[in-house]
Amino acid sequence: MEIHKNPESKISINNNDYLYFSGTSYLGVSTNAEFQNQLIKSIKKWGTSYGSSRNANIKLSIYKKGEDFLANFLEKEEALTVSSGTIAGQFALKVLKEKIDTFFYMPKTHPAILPENSLPVFIENVLNTKILNIKDKNICIVTDGIAALEIAPFSFSFLKFLPKSTKITLLIDESHSLGILGNKGEGISPSLNVPNNVEIIIVSSLGKAFGVTGGVIAGKSTFINSVKKDSLFIGCAGMNPAFLDCFINSKKLYESQLLKLRENIKYILNHLKKNKEIKMDELYPVFFHNDENIGSYLFSKNIVITSFTYPTSIKKINRIVLNANHTKEELEELVNNLK
Repeated sequence: MEIHKNPESKISINNNDYLYFSGTSYLGVSTNAEFQNQLIKSIKKWGTSYGSSRNANIKLSIYKKGEDFLANFLEKEEALTVSSGTIAGQFALKVLKEKIDTFFYMPKTHPAILPENSLPVFIENVLNTKILNIKDKNICIVTDGIAALEIAPFSFSFLKFLPKSTKITLLIDESHSLGILGNKGEGISPSLNVPNNVEIIIVSSLGKAFGVTGGVIAGKSTFINSVKKDSLFIGCAGMNPAFLDCFINSKKLYESQLLKLRENIKYILNHLKKNKEIKMDELYPVFFHNDENIGSYLFSKNIVITSFTYPTSIKKINRIVLNANHTKEELEELVNNLK
């Protein structure tokens, strides 16, 4: 179906109104008036775009300010912004390929960080013997903060069973966890308790929960400096400076929207936790329904969810998404139709 306006908590289809429980605007800021007003202020200061190399002799101060802010927020030594989350993943992989002997991937890893010829961490839910037997090598494990079709992060407790002589880089795509999980929306990486031989690098889109077009790479300064020296990074334009300025100045709004979102999650959980057809978690605003026909049924009740056949699944995926702007009345309508 094609629509002609960015949806919020409602959507218009063929001049009919539907409740909207789809998309990835978890904090609901992209249609928020306060957020839009801040973006207008940022555009007036920084313009609609800036197409210069980050290495040019003229540098915009907003990049250092924004990246220092992100490094502190993500609890990493250094952060670097780029034009999108996918580009962030590709830059990270490009630099890692120069020093990594073998790549491994966790289940359902997003293509943005999935290298060619990588090996699975698990085979039929058992640790791959190849990852257990690699010693004195540099390996990289790629994973999503929240994998597709999941409602909670993976456990990384298996890392303690890998050889201590193995240097491990854990590359995490936080696109669907940043802004939502963690005490203040900082994602899953700061809370991970990993062995000393593990280095964490995160990449993420800023266009989902945070509502600004751009991406971020964060980790140790040595790694970020390697990305900065890459010829492709030098040759391309950076993240839109107005969006980065808007991101910094929307901190309080993000925090208040996150509180609203968590109240909405709590409401739904309290009313639907006994429904065995629903897969949900107390911290994540996305839940799944096992009935393949639930999307069509809800549409007949003027409710739109994400319903399609996912490449890694033989069944139709019914993904129901909450955002911070859903009202109690809208949540009640959803609950009543799911009961």
